Amino acid sequence: MTAVYEALAQRHPQSRKRGRPGGPVEVVLRLLVLKHMRNCSYGVREREVRANPVYRDFTRVGGAQTPDAKTMGTGGGEPDRHRL
Repeated sequence: MTAVYEALAQRHPQSRKRGRPGGPVEVVLRLLVLKHMRNCSYGVREREVRANPVYRDFTRVGGAQTPDAKTMGTGGGEPDRHRL
């Protein structure tokens, strides 16, 4: 998870210091794993995680707000694959 955390932090200069705080690395990874396991789009994944308590538990979202499809789909939540 450390490699993913570093990759997320290096997307933009000073991303650790400025802007909106990113989602926890574990949550981002689990959301991407769920998306690829179910072979679905970001929008479908967002709806399923929001509605299904089992998915919410698996992704460690709990009672927090699920990252929306636009954030995850534009690379906002996905680490750069070349850095991993």
